[in-house]
Parts: sequence; C-alpha cells; structure tokens
Amino acid sequence: MSHENINEVKEFYENGAEINRLERGLGIIEAARTKEILARYIEPGMAVCDVGGGVGYYSNWLAELGCDVTLFELAPSAVAYAKQHQTCPYPAFAADARSLPAQDASCDVLLLMGPLYHLLERESRLRALAEAKRVLRPGGLLIAAGISKFSSATWALSTYRTSNELIDDEVYLDMLRRELTTGEHHRPEKYPNMIAQAYFHTPEALAQEISDSGFTPETSLAVEGCIWFTPDLNKKWEDPAARERLLEILRLTEGQSSLLGLSPHFLTLARK
Repeated sequence: MSHENINEVKEFYENGAEINRLERGLGIIEAARTKEILARYIEPGMAVCDVGGGVGYYSNWLAELGCDVTLFELAPSAVAYAKQHQTCPYPAFAADARSLPAQDASCDVLLLMGPLYHLLERESRLRALAEAKRVLRPGGLLIAAGISKFSSATWALSTYRTSNELIDDEVYLDMLRRELTTGEHHRPEKYPNMIAQAYFHTPEALAQEISDSGFTPETSLAVEGCIWFTPDLNKKWEDPAARERLLEILRLTEGQSSLLGLSPHFLTLARK
C-alpha cells in the first residue's frame, strides 16, 4: 500500500514554509555551507536546473553569479514568491520533480535539494532521479540533498532545545521510533509546524538509490556537519574568527563517513 501523500508536501510549501527559513537559526549555517559546496562545482555560464527549489533562494544566488538557472518547484505560491523577489531574472515553473517540463540533456548541473526527502516511496524517488538523469547532459552533475535519518533525534537532544521536553513526550518518541526504524517521517498533529511527510536517509542509502538510478556517485558531504550543536552557535557564527574556526573543523570532517549521519543535511554528488 502506498503511503504517498504529495498534497501534504505541496500544502506545506504553499503556506510559505521556506520563506526566510535560511535566514534564521540553524538555517543560516545550512545556507552558508550549501553555497560553499555548490560554489566548488558550479561555474558562471553553466546551465543549472534547481528542482524543488522552493522560493528561489539558491536559484537567485546562482543567477546573480552568472549561471543560466531554471527553477522548478511543486508549490505554485512558492514559484510566485520566487518570481516576485528575483534580483536577477531567471525562469521559474510549477512542476513535479517526477515529471519535469524540461528538454532532454539540457543542463550541466541539476539540484535536487528537496524532492528526494519528500517522496516516501522508493519508486517515486527513483522516478525523480530518472527525470534528473534525462535532463542532465552526458557527464552532467547531480547534487542531491538528504535529511539524516537521525535528525529528529539529534535535534531533540541538541543545545537548540532549552530542555529535553521533546524526548519526554511519547508522541514525539513514537515519531522517532518510526523514523529510526523505517526512515519515514510523519508529522504528528501535535506538532503542526514540523516538516511535512518525508523520507530520512542514511548517507549510504541515498548514495545507493542514486547509484541504482544509473548515476556514478562521487562523494557525500556534510552540510552543518558536527558543529551544529555547538552552544551559542549563531552568536559564534557572527564572530568572523570564531566562524572560521568552526568552518575549518567542518571542512576537515565534512566527508568522514563515520560523522555524516550526525549532520541534519548532507549533499550527495554524482555524475551522469
């Protein structure tokens, strides 16, 4: 029986879940690190498809860098927001990652920064990956984001919580049990602001799905890595010297397989 309910995901983003998310709290670190990693591989002039690109945070940034960007996003209101807040023009369309209105072999880089963790069924994720492969040029680069299978557990235990009330809540713990045993995240009614339905991967499992889709995985890199639970992280991040020390630790450990699952987000890079 299918557990897929893509309307829940669409509604979540239609209601503005991504607006300013990367400009506050841990999102600041996520955004800075994602940009840092993307900048290593994406050069001005490249054709980039940002699939599941939300309100265009990365699309706009890449367009400003001189890339030929096209945004595809499931939620029409997010697409409208992206168009209204462009500082550098780029086309944006409402579309499902499993069926893209894009030509074959039309981009150098394709970003899947959300779809693979919002599709519960493996078959749906493979369909999104097949579309990515179709749209990429030979030798093109896929950059896919995963949310760690352990993210809700580490969040509940982290210094971002003022107390351990989450792990003392049977409703939250029941959600954790399901995530840790099956990878499936189902938002409890008690926590309406939590992310919509999702599939949380281990780094190894995401790389395997990408490989099973005919890509050649190259590396997986932690986004927030092992620094994200640092006490007063956002305050330290505002201090350039402290931020650089944190980033040095993160860069030295970003590819360590033994630490990857500790990072709330990670990126897997693969070639067509």
